[in-house]
Amino acid sequence: MNPMNILNRRQFVLVSAALALCAATPMVSAQGFPDRPVKLNVGFPPGTGPDVLARLVGQRAGELLKQSVIVENKAGAGAQIASQQVAKSPGDGYTLLLAEAGSISIAPAAFSKLPYDPARELVGVAELAYADFVLVVPANSPYRTLADMVTANKGKPEAVNFATFGAGTPGHFTAVEFGEQAGVKVEPIHYRSTGDAVTAIAQGAVAGAWVSVAVASGQVKGGKMRGLAITASQRSTLLADVPTVAEAGFPKLNLSAWLGVLAPAGTPGPVLDLLNKRFVEAVQSPEVRQKLVEAGFTVTGTSRPDTDRMLKAEAARWGALVKSTGFRGD
Repeated sequence: MNPMNILNRRQFVLVSAALALCAATPMVSAQGFPDRPVKLNVGFPPGTGPDVLARLVGQRAGELLKQSVIVENKAGAGAQIASQQVAKSPGDGYTLLLAEAGSISIAPAAFSKLPYDPARELVGVAELAYADFVLVVPANSPYRTLADMVTANKGKPEAVNFATFGAGTPGHFTAVEFGEQAGVKVEPIHYRSTGDAVTAIAQGAVAGAWVSVAVASGQVKGGKMRGLAITASQRSTLLADVPTVAEAGFPKLNLSAWLGVLAPAGTPGPVLDLLNKRFVEAVQSPEVRQKLVEAGFTVTGTSRPDTDRMLKAEAARWGALVKSTGFRGD
């Protein structure tokens, strides 16, 4: 038999097998996606900063996707409930997480029995914005400036109670870091909900708290709280009378918290690319951007690679802070 004929037959068999395999394996693409509503899970109650962001961006993203983006509030455990639910969901692009630093960047370092693994079970879609924090005190507090609080408590054995929206949240570790830098003994008081913590601050049950600009601005303008300093490089247009922490003498206390969209691991790349494109378009659209700025957010909107780099950097940054405090949530 002619050796060339044998070779040709073998090539034919190999090519036929390859074509059959391709025919049996569907091409992964975003064509036809989405063909039903997309769920965007939020780990905080309605009216909170993450919820406001999710609803503003989600509505516009839905218009761009030509399908509804339904915001579902799964509040509790510092957003860990929502994060776990999305982490365990199918990677099909229809269940997403409005993620934030607490449950994604901080929780893995703070909780040894976390029921999900952000680095393994979730992937980045897009960073949307970040939130700065404001040190607020009750309206009748004797502290009118950050210096007043530090001077009154520095070096004393008695702890100053700070409310948080839950153990392991950015506000928790911002309070701890403030205490370290100021030489003030801080005792975090963890509340089960944002509403409970806000009520405690307004009623004077605690000395103060680090809360997002989105939460603080209305309370300060309504006369229920007083703002002492903001963790940002410049003053917020919403709280123009509140100095930055640098102006108040603490330039290293520049902690802000990112917010973005994550999806379950295994979500096809083309679907992630489409979601990134639409959510970035949504958050950067003039109307949405303006409303978010008015709500106290700094708008970003990043590519998938930039989002992945941010997630790794934030995990390292917050993880180091958690380690330095010795905190363990379980």
